[in-house]
Amino acid sequence: MVAHLQQCIVLVWLLAAIMWTSAWWPHSPFVAAGGLLVLSLGHAVFLALELMASYHVSGRDPLSRATVMQCVRAWLAESRTALQVFCWQQPFRSSAVPDHLPEGSRHRGVVLIHGFLCNRGFWNPWLRALRARNHAFVAVNLEPVLGPIERYVQTIDEAISRVTAATGQPPVLICHSMGGLAARAWLRGADATRVHRIVTIGTPHRGTWLARFGRTASGRQMRIDGEWMRQMESECGSTRQVPFTCWFSNCDNIVFPTSTATLPDADNRLAPGRGHVEMAFVPGLRQQTLALLED
Repeated sequence: MVAHLQQCIVLVWLLAAIMWTSAWWPHSPFVAAGGLLVLSLGHAVFLALELMASYHVSGRDPLSRATVMQCVRAWLAESRTALQVFCWQQPFRSSAVPDHLPEGSRHRGVVLIHGFLCNRGFWNPWLRALRARNHAFVAVNLEPVLGPIERYVQTIDEAISRVTAATGQPPVLICHSMGGLAARAWLRGADATRVHRIVTIGTPHRGTWLARFGRTASGRQMRIDGEWMRQMESECGSTRQVPFTCWFSNCDNIVFPTSTATLPDADNRLAPGRGHVEMAFVPGLRQQTLALLED
């Protein structure tokens, strides 16, 4: 569903760009080029506003705030990465790398869980790396897209069972953003020995300031000090049953203040100066995460 929605958005954008350019170029190439630039970089304006909010709100956080130069670098990288992910990988390449479940594999398997308004295409670089190492993996699609986080538990449970059946070992869960909360929702009612480790990348473990503007079921659940978050905090003992590695950034434009992406007693790792989406595409972060499969 997300792929079809994003395909429509990209095609409408292309149509708008063609119509604007065709209408204005004969009269004013300058206006035509300016409008095309606005259409191409409009998303960067929203990302800049998010990063400014992150910088301001994180100033009161216990963890140190990013520098202005780190924020500028993160904005440029996030603007480029967001286009690649939301205009190409997810709309048109979500099935490019199918799930890989080799029988009798001796390597530990992986379940990959994407975040809000994403799909399995988000993980394509990870899937290619796992395929090259012959690790079994399943990358899920969380649907319904705008549903409550608990609705994803069954999908995650089935993926864990499939990977375990292929390898005979508990898999590692690798989660981006809201996907980490979905993994924790699964963990609340599951046998913790069924997974080896949970890795989260930019997950709002204690909510995010931006969620105050959320109107979807899952968006409301991610509000700081909201009812759902308080319930998760009261049951945080479940997170101690499984080793957690939590990647977080001081330039996260979606999950902030900075410390909200960490967990007590977890292996919390800083990815300095990285945006929310970009964080998952840092080669060093990916390499360090995949190294955990050998633990």
